[in-house]
Amino acid sequence: MTRIITVANQKGGVGKTTTTVNVAAALATMGKQVLVIDLDPQGNASTALGIEHGEGTPDVYDVLTGDTPLANIVQNCPDIDGLVGAPATIDLAGAEIELVASEGREYRLRAAIDAYLDHANANGVAIDFVLIDCPPSLGLLTLNGLVAAREVLLPIQCEYYALEGLSQLLRTVDMVTAALNPDLHVSAIVLTMYDGRTRLASQVAHEVRTHFGARVLDTVVPRSVRVSEAPSYGQTVLTYDANSSGSIAYREVAEQLDAIEATDLNSPATETN
Repeated sequence: MTRIITVANQKGGVGKTTTTVNVAAALATMGKQVLVIDLDPQGNASTALGIEHGEGTPDVYDVLTGDTPLANIVQNCPDIDGLVGAPATIDLAGAEIELVASEGREYRLRAAIDAYLDHANANGVAIDFVLIDCPPSLGLLTLNGLVAAREVLLPIQCEYYALEGLSQLLRTVDMVTAALNPDLHVSAIVLTMYDGRTRLASQVAHEVRTHFGARVLDTVVPRSVRVSEAPSYGQTVLTYDANSSGSIAYREVAEQLDAIEATDLNSPATETN
């Protein structure tokens, strides 16, 4: 079964897009077939994957608001075999307004992904992972991402206020589970932007592990100049600098995510106070 994972956190600057593209790249280098869906109008995931997302490019907006099949907009990542992406352009910013009055607006992305997977299977391609990069908000785009997925991967930065707003996000996940998508669970949490030189980072990591327990992956992603530089070259850190600390960390994160047993995905999302 294809694992469909939404990477979500309504707080900006937590490494959400960075986590999405680098985990996807790492999974692809492990031999997996991976699709990344850029659901953020900023298009940062598209930039990091090196796929075209300039004005006029067919993108996720056309899929959500029209009849364009997802297969018609998907592009190959030029640097990594087995990795493809569905781009986002600035047009996607208007999708939330246009979808408000649409019937079944929460299920648009889910239907598009289901049709894409059927299309891929019919052409002899088995997609192992779909990763959805959501915008830093809890609007209709993120809701589409949560309804389309079975799992939520939650990045949390090792900085002050790391847990701020997480209760709201988890309540949203619970509401989606109850009303729209009973298969949705928070399957993994990854600690990002870890600076081992500071006591604060250790304290935040400890607090997150105390709150979420086994959901938190063992590997923490360190602050890394290479990770920050890679998107400006239209690459993930795995191709930009394969031996950097960030690249090694994201490979480990991908291995741990891949190793999560299917039975682990059936326990309820962990609450925070």
